[in-house]
Amino acid sequence: MPQLANLAAQGTLPGILRQLAGLGGCTRPIRLDGHRTEHAVDTTTGEIGRILRHFDSADLPAGQLLVRCNNRRTTRCPACAEVYRRDTFQLITAGLRGGKGTPETVAAHPRVFATFTAPGFGPVHNRRTDHRPCRCGTRHDPDDTALGTPLDPDAYDYDAAVLWNAHAGVLWRRFSIYLRREVAKRAGLSQRHLRDHARVSFAKVAEYQKRGAVHFHAVIRLDGPGDTTAPPPPWATAELLTDAITTAAAKVRVDGPVVDGRAHTFAFGRQLDVRTIHSADFNDGQELTERAVAAYIAKYATKGAETATGALDRPLKFAAELAQLDISDHARHLIRTAWTLGARKDLEHLRLRAWAHMLGFRGHFSTKSRRYSTTLGALRTARAEWQRAQTAPPEQHDTGTTYVLAHWAFAGTGLSDTETWLSASLEPTPTPTGTEGEPTHG
Repeated sequence: MPQLANLAAQGTLPGILRQLAGLGGCTRPIRLDGHRTEHAVDTTTGEIGRILRHFDSADLPAGQLLVRCNNRRTTRCPACAEVYRRDTFQLITAGLRGGKGTPETVAAHPRVFATFTAPGFGPVHNRRTDHRPCRCGTRHDPDDTALGTPLDPDAYDYDAAVLWNAHAGVLWRRFSIYLRREVAKRAGLSQRHLRDHARVSFAKVAEYQKRGAVHFHAVIRLDGPGDTTAPPPPWATAELLTDAITTAAAKVRVDGPVVDGRAHTFAFGRQLDVRTIHSADFNDGQELTERAVAAYIAKYATKGAETATGALDRPLKFAAELAQLDISDHARHLIRTAWTLGARKDLEHLRLRAWAHMLGFRGHFSTKSRRYSTTLGALRTARAEWQRAQTAPPEQHDTGTTYVLAHWAFAGTGLSDTETWLSASLEPTPTPTGTEGEPTHG
C-alpha cells in the first residue's frame, strides 16, 4: 500500500494512528477543516492579548480534524451505535436506581414498564402466543421474512399505517397529559394541584414492529413534588399508576387529516402491557429488574425501520430509487405510500417525503421528562472530559479569562482506504466501565 509506505517514511504514521484511535472505531467520521485559537484577556481593560494556544486541522496527520459521526443506527456505524446504546442504558438506569446526579431514593418510588402498541391496519402473518398456526395455516419460524407482512396486501390500509407513524409522537404527548389528569383524579386532586403533591416522570423509546408500525416502551415513575429527591405521597402506588396508564391510553385520541374524503383518527392499539418493575413476569419468567428494563430499552435505541422491516436507514432522494433497492415488498409499499402522501399540499406539515425511509415517523426515538434522570448530552460531556484528561499533556493553565476564536468547515465524511485499513487494525479505545460492563462516564 503506497500511501502507508509514505506515511511511514514521513514519520506521520504514529500520529495518524493516534488520531484514528480517538475515533473509537467510528467508520464514518465527519471531516472538518479549520482552526481554534485561544487568547488571553486582560480582565481590567478587556483587551485581547497574547495567543495561549493555537490548533489548526492542517497540522494533523490526517490533514483534517476527524470527529465521530455519532450515528445511533447499528446499520450505519456499529461503534457509535454501541456508545449510544450504552448511554441510553445509563440514562434509564439512573432513573431507576439513581446515579449520574439522580438520587438513589428514586429506587423506592412507584415505577412501571409499559408497552404501547399501534392499532391494526389489516391481518398480517404472525407467530401466535398460543402456539396455534398463523391465519395462513403456517407456523412461522422466528426469522421468517413473511412475519409482519399483510395476508392480503391489496386490502392492507397502507395510508393509515403511514399516517399512524406520522402522528405517533403527538399521540404520546397527548397521552402524557391524559396520564397526569388520571393520576390527579385518583388522588382526588385537580390537575393543576397535582404538581404540589406528585409528579409523573418517564423515559421512553420507539420501536418498529415487523409490520412497520411504531410502538413505545416506557419507564413511568411517580415522584414527590418539586424534584426527584422528594418521596411520593402515600397514595402514589404502582397499582394507582397502572390503573391511570390503562385508562389514559384507552381515552387518548388524535384527530388526523382527511384524505380523499376519509377522516383519520388515531389511538393506541388494544394491546397495552403495563408491569410493575420487580415483578417476575418479564423475559420468560425472569425478574423484571432495573437492569433488565434498562437493557431492553437500550437495545431498541439503536434500531430503526431498517432492522424490523428491511427498509432504509437513510433518506430517499427520488422515488425512482425504490425500484433498485433490495428491500421487502411490504417496506417498499410503505415507503411509496409515504412518498405519495407527502406530495399532498394538505399534508406537507408532516414532511412525509423527508421521513419516507422511517415509514412516516419523524419523532425522536428516545425521549424523557426533564426530571427523570440525567441527559444524553451530560453523559457525552462527561465522557469527552474524561477522554481529554487521559490524553492531554500536563501543562500550566491560565486562571484568567480567555477568548476563543474558532472556525470549522465541513470537508466530507468517511475514511480513506489507508485510514480504513489502519483503523481496522487498531484495538478499540478502552472505555471506563462499571461493575455491570456499562461505561461509568456515559
